[in-house]
Amino acid sequence: MSKVTNYISEAFEELRTNVTWPEWADVQKYTVVVAVFSVVFALATAGVDKLFEEGLAAIFTVLK
Repeated sequence: MSKVTNYISEAFEELRTNVTWPEWADVQKYTVVVAVFSVVFALATAGVDKLFEEGLAAIFTVLK
């Protein structure tokens, strides 16, 4: 159990001393970029899904 405690302690120490954290303004800017990209990607995926749905429906209508 002491190995686990030691590992966690060393991990937190490394995060505190060796990691370069971004500035708060950068974090906010990147969060907005990720949110906008996620919405655009979701809309593009929904559009392609709708296109395939209507295309397959048309194919099945012709084959009926």
